[in-house]
Amino acid sequence: MGNLNQRQEKILEILLEEKNLNINYLSKFFPEISQKTLSRDLNFLQEINFIEKNGKAKATSYSLSSFYELNKTINRDDYFSKETDERAIQKAFVFSIFEDLQKNSSKLLTQEEKKHIETLTKKFIENKSKLSTTIIKKEFERLTIELAWKSSKIEGNTYSLLDTETLLKTGIKNPQHSEEDAQMLLNHKSTIEHILSDSEEYKQLNINNLIDLHSLLISKLAIDKHIRRRLVGITGTNYRPLDNEFQIKEALEKTFDLVNNESEPFIKAILVSALLAYIQAFEDANKRLSRMTTNAILIAHNYCPLSYRSIDVNEYKKAVLLFYEQNNIKYLKELLINQYEFAVNNYFCI
Repeated sequence: MGNLNQRQEKILEILLEEKNLNINYLSKFFPEISQKTLSRDLNFLQEINFIEKNGKAKATSYSLSSFYELNKTINRDDYFSKETDERAIQKAFVFSIFEDLQKNSSKLLTQEEKKHIETLTKKFIENKSKLSTTIIKKEFERLTIELAWKSSKIEGNTYSLLDTETLLKTGIKNPQHSEEDAQMLLNHKSTIEHILSDSEEYKQLNINNLIDLHSLLISKLAIDKHIRRRLVGITGTNYRPLDNEFQIKEALEKTFDLVNNESEPFIKAILVSALLAYIQAFEDANKRLSRMTTNAILIAHNYCPLSYRSIDVNEYKKAVLLFYEQNNIKYLKELLINQYEFAVNNYFCI
């Protein structure tokens, strides 16, 4: 778990089982360790927001924090070595996730991560300021092609990057691939063009601009554009999202409130990326929508958009599944930071 020592990791494991304990009870697990040393461990775990202190004096006890659940390190190899039916997961939508994220949103990025993102953003703005309007347009075109290709590939699209470039630049379709694959790619292009044409609109999210993005992403595809009214299954997991239209709308409103009240653009992007995929508000294209809304927020706040070009498809899916099944956002956050670094270092820096 990063900078934790073995004893601190053991304390967290004990708290997972015991839920709430005091230092006298904890001492039984560490007979050779002084209470003074254990107190230092508990203070450290409290400082990094992994545990919470309850009560005072002799009534003092400790419990795991919601931040820990959001950010604990999960051994992905061990977790995904188990078959879907063998994993212990949260099978139903957890409405308390909004309260947990609101309480902990300012902590989602470490100070080092914040500084890294700030440095990258300054680099992006500086690089872009040196480019002509023509070159900026060409760079957005290049990024759009690579975004359309990779975002669609995540959804099983069979177009190659070269074929995608031909399609988006000339409109010529590869006859060896389906019409649906071509349309999915074209829809990504029109969605990005829409965002760039009115980026200010996405400084604040609402049901109307979200539906606009979704409608563009599913144009000419056999997908219902309305909020879902029935249950939908997700391949590879036993998590089942909400199946009630009114609860789905409530979850979306809570997402808008959470994101719009957050001041850090990159944290907004993380929240949208996780929650729109988790809610699954529409019958299809929800993860596409989460990726494009993430970019809408970044572009609206003058951050570099993500192409996802270098992301490993399976690792991305694992990150999303960890949020579905454990409400753990750590791995998805790390992947988004890596993709932001990739984007800044590969676009608009001619």
